[in-house]
Amino acid sequence: MARVAFLGLGVMGGPMAAHLLRAGHEVQVYNRTTARAEEWVARHGGSMAKTPRGAVEGAGFVMVCVGNDDDLRSVCLGEQGAFAGMAAGSILVDHTTVSAQVTRELHALAAGRGIGFVDAPVSGGQAGAENGVLSIMCGGAQGDFDRAEPVMAAYARIARRMGESGAGQIAKMMNQICIAGLVQGLSEALHFGEKAGMDGRAVVEVISQGAAGSWQMANRHGTMLDGEFNHGFAVDWMRKDLGICLDAADEVGASLPVTALVDQFYKDVQAMGGGRWDTSSLIERLRRLGGA
Repeated sequence: MARVAFLGLGVMGGPMAAHLLRAGHEVQVYNRTTARAEEWVARHGGSMAKTPRGAVEGAGFVMVCVGNDDDLRSVCLGEQGAFAGMAAGSILVDHTTVSAQVTRELHALAAGRGIGFVDAPVSGGQAGAENGVLSIMCGGAQGDFDRAEPVMAAYARIARRMGESGAGQIAKMMNQICIAGLVQGLSEALHFGEKAGMDGRAVVEVISQGAAGSWQMANRHGTMLDGEFNHGFAVDWMRKDLGICLDAADEVGASLPVTALVDQFYKDVQAMGGGRWDTSSLIERLRRLGGA
C-alpha cells in the first residue's frame, strides 16, 4: 500500500480518491475549495491539507485531477505547489485532460527535481469514476508507469502506457475525436427517427446489436429521447477538450473537419444555455433547428 496525495475532488477526482482509500492506501487530499475537501474527509476518511504542497509532503504518489492547463500549473508550480513539496523519487500522475504542450513542460520541470511525471487522462465519465472502471491512457517513462499502474488500478478497468511524455494526452484527444463524431451521428439518427414517426427505443434495441452499436448508443439513447441532459460530461468541458484537439491537429498537420464542425455545434448548444448539459444534448440542437 502507498501513501498517496490526491489533488482535485470534482465529479471525477472525488470518487477516484475514495477508491484509493478503499483499496487500503493512505490518502491525503487537497481541493481548491476547502469546504469540499472537508466534506470528502468527513464522508470517506483520510486527511486533508489546505495547500497542494501540504498535501503531497511524504507522499510517494501524487494524483491530480483538475480542470485545464492553468489549473494544472497552479497546483504543480509555485511556493505552495505540489513540486515544492514532493521528494525526489516520487511520482506525479496527472489525470487531467490538458494539452500535450503543458504536459511536456511540467514533465521537464519535474525531471529537473528528480520527480517522475505520468500524463494519464481518463475516459469513462462520472459513472466510470464512481464504479472504478476508468480507461486510462498514459505517457511517460516506462519505469514511472510501472510503479504508478498498481495504484491507478484502484479505479481503472484498463491502464496502458501509450509512449513517452504527452502520448497519454494525444490518445485522449483521439478518444474525444471519436466521441464527437459518434454523438453527432447518434443525435442525427434519433432525430431523424422522431421525424419519421419511429419508436427510437425499439430501433436502438435492434441496431445496437449490429455494426452501429457504441457505448454512447447503449448508455445515452434513452436520456436523449427523453430530453434529459442534466448529467454526465458537460458541453463546456467537451469544447475545452475539442479545442485542445484542434490546436494539436494544427501543430501536427492533421485534418479534422468533422471534429471542427461538431465543435461549432457544441458552441450552438452553449448559446442555448446548455453549457452544463451532457454532451448528448447535440440532439436538442437538431430538435430546435427542426422545430421539434
